[in-house]
Amino acid sequence: MYKKLFMLVIFSAAALGCRSEGSKNVTVEPTALKNVPAQRLNYRFETDVPAPTRTGRSIQSDERNEKVQVDFDQNRVQEVLDLTITSPDKLKVLAVYRKINDLISEFRLDMYTSDGKLLKKITHEEMAVHFPGTIVWSPDSANVAFIAMVRGVELDNPDGVKPEEKPTATPGLVGPDEQSSSNTNADPGAAPEIDPLEPPKDVLTFRTEQIYICDSNGADTKPLTQNEGLMYFYAVWAPDSSALVALASPYTEWRIREFQAARAGEQFIPAGRPRLIEISGRERLLDDYPTAVHPVWSPDSAKIAASFDKQIRIYDATTDAPTQAAIPLRNQLLLAARTYEEKLQKEEANSNVGGSENANAGENSLDPRAESNSENGNANAEPDPRTTTLPDAKNLVAFNPIINLVWEQDSMLYLETGYLKTYVTNETENRSSFLRWHRLILSAQAIEIPPAPVQQ
Repeated sequence: MYKKLFMLVIFSAAALGCRSEGSKNVTVEPTALKNVPAQRLNYRFETDVPAPTRTGRSIQSDERNEKVQVDFDQNRVQEVLDLTITSPDKLKVLAVYRKINDLISEFRLDMYTSDGKLLKKITHEEMAVHFPGTIVWSPDSANVAFIAMVRGVELDNPDGVKPEEKPTATPGLVGPDEQSSSNTNADPGAAPEIDPLEPPKDVLTFRTEQIYICDSNGADTKPLTQNEGLMYFYAVWAPDSSALVALASPYTEWRIREFQAARAGEQFIPAGRPRLIEISGRERLLDDYPTAVHPVWSPDSAKIAASFDKQIRIYDATTDAPTQAAIPLRNQLLLAARTYEEKLQKEEANSNVGGSENANAGENSLDPRAESNSENGNANAEPDPRTTTLPDAKNLVAFNPIINLVWEQDSMLYLETGYLKTYVTNETENRSSFLRWHRLILSAQAIEIPPAPVQQ
């Protein structure tokens, strides 16, 4: 038994790139952050850094596909093409459109080839796509995720007449459905012809927005979520296309936030709770606290990061025993805001003086201790109280919440702080100030492997 345990320790040490040192405990570090549970991550906070580059990732294109537009112009004059979304591999194009009598907030989807050939209609007549800006291709171009729900009564039945009460079509003006049934030569026992381009009519729809996926040919459309009463309004694929992280809000909570924003005259920004959704449909609530900031994946698809005001939370995504870690950044952001504002004050003071002597005087006037500390800097000097006392947040205009996340490298998570205020009725009052980037440098906590017992 001891021999097997000893061999297991040696194997673990070798797998983690470490050496045994006799009878002493051995400190080891995993070779990849993908293998490190979220709760065992170390971090270093770096403030006011350059913005992330966001390079090295394949993305979908929202540039209008002219060949798809030509098809709508020539063959689909009763429909309006709103948007085309090209897959990352550039082979398929998703057409986002409306019929002329559809509500402006409800859309339909068709799949095209890149040369403008219709492959498949994705959404049936009772399904309405919402939030078209959240439609997203998987990075491997194999699937498309979108948000949809049951189509409003106003669209399919604008007069409010029950289906059985609708008048029959006027002779000579029958539609395509009635025309096929009025053919007296048709065999009444024959199965109706099925257009391979038409969408399946048995795809479930719900009264609140759910996440759906289909494949790159527009087929196999199905709901990934089936939580009636929850509104899913954002989703993004993992880099390895294995799952999505989404935000969802209860309908009543959505309506309350929407009403509060309207009363204040502000643009409504939805907030929801992050959820991990696998392609199989298995779903996990990551946090029970709402956020308006879109969560992000680590580049290795192993973890998810979300922000809540001035805190970052990281969740494991690929393990059956997931952990999570909270990284409070309030104190670091307080100190960073003070340093940032002092820097601005010095730059402004220096720009308002003519000579170098006045510049030095102006700089020193910001802090009366600067002169004494520079002339009498010694070990017996009094400690700077600013290093031991946090500043008052009310006096710092640069102290703002996290508004954006970018996970550029496995070990480097960027966060943007700033003040944003957007009004609906008076756009001249919109504010966007003190937008600053910071980052977390992540590393693995070292673990100790005890020595193997000496076999007697």
